Amino acid sequence: MRSGRPPAGSDRRPPRALDDDSRPRHDDPEIPEDIEAKQLDKVARAELKTLSKENADWVARHLVMAGRLIDDDPQLAHKHALAAGRRAGRVGVVRETVAITAYATGDFALALRELRTYRRLTGKNDQLPLMVDSERGVGRPDRALELGRSVPKAELDVPVQVELAIAMSGARLDLEQPEAALAELQIPQLDPERAFAWSPALFDAYATVLEELGHDEEAEQWWQRSDRATIALEQAAIPEGEDTVEIIEELSADDGSTDGAPV
Repeated sequence: MRSGRPPAGSDRRPPRALDDDSRPRHDDPEIPEDIEAKQLDKVARAELKTLSKENADWVARHLVMAGRLIDDDPQLAHKHALAAGRRAGRVGVVRETVAITAYATGDFALALRELRTYRRLTGKNDQLPLMVDSERGVGRPDRALELGRSVPKAELDVPVQVELAIAMSGARLDLEQPEAALAELQIPQLDPERAFAWSPALFDAYATVLEELGHDEEAEQWWQRSDRATIALEQAAIPEGEDTVEIIEELSADDGSTDGAPV
């Protein structure tokens, strides 16, 4: 019977697990000493519990760096995500981070592959909008629309529904279907009288399509609503750890009247 050991005198070694505690690779980006594993979101840290303590902390620190750098230096953020992926490739949040940073660098094909893996590992559809946008990024707007329709909207959280509507609208614009693009955005969350975390992006998308249709005056109204929604959100107290905050606050015009009616 064969054992799991290599033959005597052989230099071959058993393949390393993806989550072992070997030393970092020479091409892994450096992590500043003040970056600690505990700075990672609690939910994300919980996913790393399948790893050894040392490896989990090392991966967590790279994920913290990826999050901090993604806006200012997406290329370096992606390197941190890849470093985490080399040591924890079977952890959903790690594959998700690789996908998000790949998207930020414009590598839509890699983002799509990683998002598919993320969905397979976790069973979640919360990154469906990014998958749709990645299909657009590789030049497949028809497939983007098909993908976006593959999951019932009612099964998605409200912020994801809004992001999906924006991505689907973009795919319609790619296909030169501005009327259909506008219809994709006419969802219950397109409320001109209340500010939610998703409102500025949704209002901006709606204004963009209106401009595409030549409705410049109406588009300008939605640009202004976006600005007011942004101000309302900035002035509100946002609880730590919350991605979406509902702010039941009327967006009033300068004269004190309620601004706009539903489309």
